[in-house]
Amino acid sequence: MASQDVVDGLSLWRLWGALGWNDILQRYRRSLLGPLWLTASMAIMVVSLGLIYSRIFKTEIGDFMPFLCVGLLLWNYIAAVLSEAGALFTGAESYIKQIRLPYSVYVLRFMWSKIIIFAHNFAIYFGILLYFQIWPGSVALFAIPGFLLITLNGALAGMYLGMMSARFRDIPQIIGSVIQIVFFITPIMWKPELLGQNSGLIIFNPFFHLVEIVRAPLLGYMASPLNYAAVGLITIVNGLLAAGFFIRFRARISYWI
Repeated sequence: MASQDVVDGLSLWRLWGALGWNDILQRYRRSLLGPLWLTASMAIMVVSLGLIYSRIFKTEIGDFMPFLCVGLLLWNYIAAVLSEAGALFTGAESYIKQIRLPYSVYVLRFMWSKIIIFAHNFAIYFGILLYFQIWPGSVALFAIPGFLLITLNGALAGMYLGMMSARFRDIPQIIGSVIQIVFFITPIMWKPELLGQNSGLIIFNPFFHLVEIVRAPLLGYMASPLNYAAVGLITIVNGLLAAGFFIRFRARISYWI
């Protein structure tokens, strides 16, 4: 049964934890800095974009840089999950065809590797706080449940996107193109108030709410009830889609890959 698959997958946390960690080691094997290359390139991007866009938008750099830093860290996490979910099952073809494991193990392995990358990139945020001598206070703790909600949605979306991509191999290319467009219409490199009278339109962007429930606490203020309500609705929709796909098509994954 699909629900038993998820329970069995969660119980194998040592296995998917080791597989997720091994994915990162293999990706950066023989590299001098290893995964820290991602952190270094992200830090350079945050500083360079922060300097340029704070001038373009005529915004105080001490206010804009933390906003940009947290936004980019979260966006990279979300975008990596969505754009790489297409290979979630196809990339595990050798395991699926040779070993009988719960399919949820591959979803958990995938999310764990993304969390590890996000965790060491997150060091940039502390660097920004130290440099600008700012401290968000205890409200920053509300970022933890926000991040867990993003991760849950990433796992749910990754599950059905991985299955769709295993059946239709054009799906990853479509997702990649959509992600690029959504990045520019989501307030990552610009603040919502810059839209002026049209700033209300931002509430129709689901990615804004997902980013805001973590970004706002990390910047020292609470996300709005609307943000949490929107993320709750997104989670319900993602949950229904993931459950529907997993129950209906789980047995076909091995034939599609």
